[in-house]
Amino acid sequence: MEETKQKPQQINIELSEEIAQGVYSNLAVITHSSSEFVVDFVRIMPGIPKANVKSRIILTPEHAKRLLMALQDNIAKFEAVHGPIKNVNPGSDPGMPPFNFGGPTAQA
Repeated sequence: MEETKQKPQQINIELSEEIAQGVYSNLAVITHSSSEFVVDFVRIMPGIPKANVKSRIILTPEHAKRLLMALQDNIAKFEAVHGPIKNVNPGSDPGMPPFNFGGPTAQA
């Protein structure tokens, strides 16, 4: 019996002009349950006490981990070309809320 190896299936990903423009965010608020991670991307403006969520991405735990690994890989590649990204310590920027700012407590 002859085994046939399947070639990886290619996915045609389309990017509309509107989505290609992107949305600027300077804060991400992450919450999770037992079945999903929710990442809210927020834009905070100096001196303005209110900020709106600009985009929300909902991921399975497996996809969240894949995203983490992809970010780690890309940060390493970026730093190899541009040098280290300075570390950001919670509370070091008075204009930015702490990492545990807002959103519900992560629970199942």
